[in-house]
Amino acid sequence: MKKDIMSVLPDGSEFVSWEMPCSYDTVIHVNPAHKMSADNNDGSSEAPLKTISEAARRAVAGTKVVIHQGTYRECVRPQAGGEGPEKMVLYEVAGDGDVVIKASEEVTEFEKSTGWIMGEIEGEEKTPIIWCHHLNPEQFKGYNPFCAVNILHDRLFIEYDKTDMTPYLNRRGMVFCDGKPLVQVALYRQMTEQPGSYWVEANGQTIHFRLENDEDPRMHTIELTCREQCFAPEIPFLSYIHVKGITCAHAAMGAPVPQRGALSCMRGHHWIIENCTIDWSNAVGIDIGNECWHHDILPDQQIGYTIIRGCHIKDVGVCGIAGLFAEHVLIEDNLIEGTGWQKMELSWEAAGIKLHNSVGSLFRRNIFKRTYRADHLWLDCGNENNRITQNLFLDGIEQREAVFIECSRDETNLIDNNIFWNIEGRVDTYQVIIGPGRRTKGRFDQEKIPKEPGSSGWYKLREHDVVNGYGVYGEGTDHLYLSNNFFGKCRGSGYFAKPVSFRMEQDMMRGGTGRDTRIFNNFFYECGQSAITFPTQHNEAENNCYANQPSGYLRVMYPEPEVCLDLKTWKEFYGFDQNGQTAWVSVKVDTEAYTITFDEAAKKPVFFRGQEKRINLIDNAEKLKPVSTNTLTAGDFFGEARGEQSFPGPFTSIENKKVYSIDPRKKIY
Repeated sequence: MKKDIMSVLPDGSEFVSWEMPCSYDTVIHVNPAHKMSADNNDGSSEAPLKTISEAARRAVAGTKVVIHQGTYRECVRPQAGGEGPEKMVLYEVAGDGDVVIKASEEVTEFEKSTGWIMGEIEGEEKTPIIWCHHLNPEQFKGYNPFCAVNILHDRLFIEYDKTDMTPYLNRRGMVFCDGKPLVQVALYRQMTEQPGSYWVEANGQTIHFRLENDEDPRMHTIELTCREQCFAPEIPFLSYIHVKGITCAHAAMGAPVPQRGALSCMRGHHWIIENCTIDWSNAVGIDIGNECWHHDILPDQQIGYTIIRGCHIKDVGVCGIAGLFAEHVLIEDNLIEGTGWQKMELSWEAAGIKLHNSVGSLFRRNIFKRTYRADHLWLDCGNENNRITQNLFLDGIEQREAVFIECSRDETNLIDNNIFWNIEGRVDTYQVIIGPGRRTKGRFDQEKIPKEPGSSGWYKLREHDVVNGYGVYGEGTDHLYLSNNFFGKCRGSGYFAKPVSFRMEQDMMRGGTGRDTRIFNNFFYECGQSAITFPTQHNEAENNCYANQPSGYLRVMYPEPEVCLDLKTWKEFYGFDQNGQTAWVSVKVDTEAYTITFDEAAKKPVFFRGQEKRINLIDNAEKLKPVSTNTLTAGDFFGEARGEQSFPGPFTSIENKKVYSIDPRKKIY
């Protein structure tokens, strides 16, 4: 069999999936719309079960559970896993319509809210109409998310004096009107200022809310979350389970850790989660690891070996996919968007994907977009021999970095053939030049942001400049290779790193020197601060293209003083990028249609007399010189083999005005 060049890991081995054809001895049908459905039936298509939970109670290795269309308000608790890749347990939609498991209940009994002091609405004559609903104890038996706050017991290390604790102390319960969430407020009177909001009484038994335009809730569908998860075993370590095509919505778990997803593997291994949708989860979408640090890891315990493919994970409050110690993971062809709306980044678990200690994993052909105050992808501590390839990292809103590789120092991690676009970052009140005639003003007053010691601080402050907004951030990470990526509109740096040697602990292996980073054949476009910021000179850069960059866009921080260089001095004094190129072009990315277009720039930069010839800017992307192909990345963004030479960046060649479709996902499985 021909080797898949896009699945080769940094050590040269090919990521080989354990997946294989599977046969099933038993088929159980679930169809509540069937006139004969009942949970005491035999589960045939003529006598189907009413609930998925009953099917999960009966299913054993070699069972296929076929789920027919409908909204299922239950938490499915599988009782058994499979026996191997050829004898799994499958939960699959029948194909006759959507299957939605909701962790919420519809409520219909409301009364006008009284007895509370309202705030005043400036310039408004009418009084806001606020309603309330008293929870039904039967619906909230055993778990009431309106009684519990988001933050969990082991988040004691949060620096409370530097953090807005409101989202951490909000209740876990959510309120939906016609499928759209209302916004939780901390005080009753805030509802007068914000239509489409709700407030929870101290005892968690009564919910007060105000709809948009002060509408009557009896004219709408109102849903309250009442369960922690949608599909989650109670028994740990169940493995060889396949979940296909199911939507999990309205899960009301607390913030990680523990990592408890709307769809949970519950510490099991060898799961396949395919073509599923996660919709409006309060904290975590899918968990695939050891759940938390406090669990003992058994000597023979496998963690990971999970496949997540073709899923749509949207509007998750803290973390889309979470996995502690999850190894040999394949995450491909997913759309992960809207993560981080809880604004709980200082819980240190916020990301589209957040894995710890992952080894030999492959992240390919995923789309990350509109991630809010969280990383698109975060590999935290001890990650080795992983490959991140052919992904789109788009529209990071107030995002510190798109990809964070933290304290991974023993083996190589490879980031190649990805497209990074619009990493917004967080900036201070100074004006920052991000292109010719373009300036942006900061969001925060630098004087009001406390300086934080060591590497623990979120803001990573630098002098009167861009605070963050990095394409790739390496903290205490060695042996990180970046090849053939496109970095566009990173408000801070395309690549930024620093060592954290003081975190080098014998047992934890939490630290590194920031050395042996190799940045080859990348295309950097319109970075706000720098294309590359190396912590020291003990790194490599070659064959990169730098387009529309600010002054001093190539930097080496230590030994002090930090040096800010152009390509000529970068080559001359450090030996980097002897075949590097500079350009001034136009690049447009449509983050909705998933296209990219290169063209000549409408305006060219202004130079001092004679400077233009010395700088030698290429004014047309088609005129870029091909460079030697990096042996680590023989393929391009589209999965096609490169020749001995190709253009810097993810594309083998570039044509002006050509609209490139960059949706990397394979749609059929």
